[in-house]
Amino acid sequence: MKRNANISLKSFDDIFETDESREEKKLERVRMIDVTELHPFKDHPFKVTDDEAMLRTVESISKYGVLSPLIARPLDTGGYEIVSGHRRCHAAELAGIEKVPVIVREMDDDEATILMVDANLQREKILPSERAKAYKMKNDAMKRQAGRPSKDNRGQVDHNLFGKKTVEQIADESGDSAKQVQRYIRLNDLIPEISEMVDNKQIAFNPAVELSFLKKEEQEKFLEAMDYSQAAPSLSQAQRIKKLSQEGKCTQEAMCEVMEEQKKGDLEKVVFKADSLRKYFPKSYTPKQMEDMIYKLLDQWVKKKERGMER
Repeated sequence: MKRNANISLKSFDDIFETDESREEKKLERVRMIDVTELHPFKDHPFKVTDDEAMLRTVESISKYGVLSPLIARPLDTGGYEIVSGHRRCHAAELAGIEKVPVIVREMDDDEATILMVDANLQREKILPSERAKAYKMKNDAMKRQAGRPSKDNRGQVDHNLFGKKTVEQIADESGDSAKQVQRYIRLNDLIPEISEMVDNKQIAFNPAVELSFLKKEEQEKFLEAMDYSQAAPSLSQAQRIKKLSQEGKCTQEAMCEVMEEQKKGDLEKVVFKADSLRKYFPKSYTPKQMEDMIYKLLDQWVKKKERGMER
């Protein structure tokens, strides 16, 4: 028998620590934590951008500090994972603040995911792709919770979650209908290029939902068809392309044929192809700059024409 094997000595404090003091350690309280110890939530769906809103947040934090504490959970590898407050943390870094107030809370992955989503859905501006990923993350987390015993009663399933569809619960808490939540979750099946077009409002939300049913390779071919026609799909066109996919007939030629058809209201539109206009503008010009310049030149032409008629 090895007398000295696996001997674990407790510290003096551990030996004489009471149950009350142990429970007190678990109580949530605001701590001042260095920003270098705070790490973004894994697969955080909400972008933190240096836009005008961030600039205002930086100015506010520079004057008054971080007034609303972040929420984070301790990491096994050291440091803390931010659950709520990514923008405040980033703004504090930009403002040169080293320590921020944080509520440290013990949470499992699913609890942290749900809280992270709920906290960020309060933002005024959320991109469709952000909401889509957030709803999916929350839906997956709630499904996992519904399939295992709750913390309060390990012998029973959490009937609040199990007895109601998770999308319906998300709908109740978000203000969207259950059907709309499902539509947003569908957007996660879009390839990145189409998802970005939805965020930039180049493709409308409802047609994008229909396009999400296409296979990845079909979506790539659709981009070429869209570029060929120089037009965004209407809901009707997207539904017909989806039907082509379901029938196994979704070729690039078939999609081009659908996309070339005139939509209602298009008869009154004048469309210029970007390639045709490029030779008149510097290479650095964006489509929006080209459009603005065309309107400016047309205004000048009309004014010149009006002056000529007055003479």
